[in-house]
Amino acid sequence: MEKKIPVWVTYILIAASIACMAFGICRGEVGTVLSKAVNICMECIGLG
Repeated sequence: MEKKIPVWVTYILIAASIACMAFGICRGEVGTVLSKAVNICMECIGLG
């Protein structure tokens, strides 16, 4: 038997994800996240 996740759990998780992203955007963390992502990519690829 396969257990299925109720649909309402999915909607709650989506709403929580959107709320966390909005909170981060309001705090101005977009630039920080982008710069860290670029640095990690440059280190992994070996260009930096």
